[in-house]
Amino acid sequence: MKRGFYTIMAAQFFSSLADNALLVIAIALLIELHAPAYLTPMLKFVFVLFYVILAPFVGAFADSMAKGRVMFISNTIKIVGCSLLFLASHQYFALTAYAVVGLGAAAYSPAKYGILTELLPPEKLVIANGWIEGLTVASIVLGTVLGGLLITPSISALFLGFDFPFIDTGVDTVPEAGILLVAVFYSTAAIFNLYIPNTGVDHRILKKNPIFLVHEFAHCMKLLWTDKLGQISLAVTTLFWGAGATLQFIVLKWADAALGYPLNKAAQLQGVVAVGIALGAVVAARLVSLRQSVKVIPLGIAMGIVVMAMILARDLWIAIVLLTLIGGLAGFFVVPMNALLQHRGHILMGAGHSIAVQNFNENLSILTMLAIYAVLVSFDVHVYTVIILFGLFVAVIMALIRQWHLHNQSIEDSLHLIGAHKGH
Repeated sequence: MKRGFYTIMAAQFFSSLADNALLVIAIALLIELHAPAYLTPMLKFVFVLFYVILAPFVGAFADSMAKGRVMFISNTIKIVGCSLLFLASHQYFALTAYAVVGLGAAAYSPAKYGILTELLPPEKLVIANGWIEGLTVASIVLGTVLGGLLITPSISALFLGFDFPFIDTGVDTVPEAGILLVAVFYSTAAIFNLYIPNTGVDHRILKKNPIFLVHEFAHCMKLLWTDKLGQISLAVTTLFWGAGATLQFIVLKWADAALGYPLNKAAQLQGVVAVGIALGAVVAARLVSLRQSVKVIPLGIAMGIVVMAMILARDLWIAIVLLTLIGGLAGFFVVPMNALLQHRGHILMGAGHSIAVQNFNENLSILTMLAIYAVLVSFDVHVYTVIILFGLFVAVIMALIRQWHLHNQSIEDSLHLIGAHKGH
């Protein structure tokens, strides 16, 4: 791999570490502000809202300048969001501040993935995605654990007990101390962004007209959803990210019901799922080539079935095995499908535009599934019932996607398109 790839990985690690720690801390902040339970999944909802709203524009923004510069600007927006969250004194102001962090993340994502297709040849995309996803998941593990530790009374007391001589820091609560540290990690990511190399790709802005950008985005959306390989990989990743975001909150509630865990310990169980995803991602990067990527779809069906087994777990170690297995299956099937989607998107349109289309669909899925989950929570539906419904939904949809692919292949073999190079 080129040296610039490792700089990208470092920037991604610290930015993602901060994202995941901040979610746990933001949940603790809502609890401190006495927010109702259904507002907890709404944190993730407002975070991804800008991914959907700005989808027609962030792709063009990512393609308009060097990706490293885009990532630096995006991390700066995240720091602003942290500052607003630090000042939040009402539950809805906290949600608004967290939405600003989501705005930065929405602008960050197309550049983060788009630069891979600019920097690396197609045959290295699965390996690169394995590394990126593995490292991202490592940051999820550490981020959720870090967030859980920062809201643990004995740990937070150390931060709250530290003061600069003659300076009133204004850090008086557990969430405030955590938010301040998270801002440091975002700043570290921004520094790495400055050292990401320029790939030499032409970044001229062809059109600035918003109407044109919306029309172009719709065209790119149509291109991916009508491409025989693009539509399958997009459907899989769309389901995966919607399910993954919902599973984050299901695990928190399930850990309380099945194991009696408070938020700081339940957050660490989220990290167990992430460990599994990392393992699955690394194994997929070693064993699955881009040409074989569509063969992993049945593992998505298996993941849905294993999720339903969570209702049987009453012991910590059984829970750890189950959560690791769920994560492992998820990581193994999503990494090749993500690489295939990036490849087809790069062939059909610009890298930034492709990732923006992907983000729109995936985050619309997250918004939809989190909204449904929030409604279930507001009606006090038991978490075990939610788990059964969730597992069935994932298994059935993945089975339908597999049949869709087999139907496409029965009409015309499209696998020969994998590995093709973009025409000039």
